[in-house]
Amino acid sequence: MSENQVKETKDLDLLNKMKNLPGGLVIIPLVIAVLLATFCPGVFQIGGYVTALFYEGNACMMGFFLIVCGSTINIKQVGMPLYKGVALTGLKFVVGVLFGLLVGKICGPEGFLGITPFVMIAAITNSNGSLYISLSSQFGNATDTGAISILSLNDGPFFTLVALGATGLANIPIMSLIATLVPILIGFIWGNLDAGFRKACATAQPIVTFFMTISIGAKTDVKTILTAGASGIVLGLISAATAVLFFFLFNIVLPKKERNAMGAAVGTTALNSAMTPAAVAEADASMAPYVDMATAQCATASIITLFLAPFITAFFDKFMQKKQAGIYSEEGWAHSKVAKVK
Repeated sequence: MSENQVKETKDLDLLNKMKNLPGGLVIIPLVIAVLLATFCPGVFQIGGYVTALFYEGNACMMGFFLIVCGSTINIKQVGMPLYKGVALTGLKFVVGVLFGLLVGKICGPEGFLGITPFVMIAAITNSNGSLYISLSSQFGNATDTGAISILSLNDGPFFTLVALGATGLANIPIMSLIATLVPILIGFIWGNLDAGFRKACATAQPIVTFFMTISIGAKTDVKTILTAGASGIVLGLISAATAVLFFFLFNIVLPKKERNAMGAAVGTTALNSAMTPAAVAEADASMAPYVDMATAQCATASIITLFLAPFITAFFDKFMQKKQAGIYSEEGWAHSKVAKVK
């Protein structure tokens, strides 16, 4: 091929375009897989590598995804970043479990408007790490950004499995928890010993996400996506509303000088939460009937929170600025009054 022909070859840059589209890395492959599974139902079951990767490969791809997630946890993060990361992760876990238990107690296993307890836990215990980092650059500081190394632990199904097993909402064998934890530990250890490996994992994550989502959507009918629309929107609004709760709870546990709007920034559901229902069904087969709907609900919720979280965080940032301005003006007034008395 001549130099002119090379110049004329157009780079479609599809991967970056999908990454830039809100929810693109989950929504696009999910829609493609669902449409193929609906109108060409045998396309993923022709055998060989096609079936192994696209129809039966979810568990394998999830294991790889957990290694990638583990590699992002930086052991060098200490002090306030570590404290903030633990606080945010703990709050997400506790609030998610309480919401799931509340739904299960009031509505039973069928859930609220089709939102089952385990889907509620999967959506709320998980957060959009990329969006959190982006918001921390505007509304937080370096310690808030550093907290992502711990907050990354809520990527994937581990906390959802722990919550479901602890609450009795699902029968999760201890070996399933260990099997989920091992890939995370492999990624964590290797990533902290080898910066090149961590960088390679960061590059590979979008590709892993794309193909893993296809293997999830390959078993889903288009009717499920349409049915999940309303309930997915409701789930997204509930998840976004938790930002208010996280804002106040996070600032309660922080020193006064560290308080800001970043608690609201975890009121999100990550794109990878759409992969959690399939992982739960791997551990507890009784959850299998809910997987298709749950996957669509989580994917929809991730889009809703992706759009709402920046506005909610910005609102609370202005709230904090006004509050701090009020405190400073009161302190100034008090100092001037003392000076006059003297």
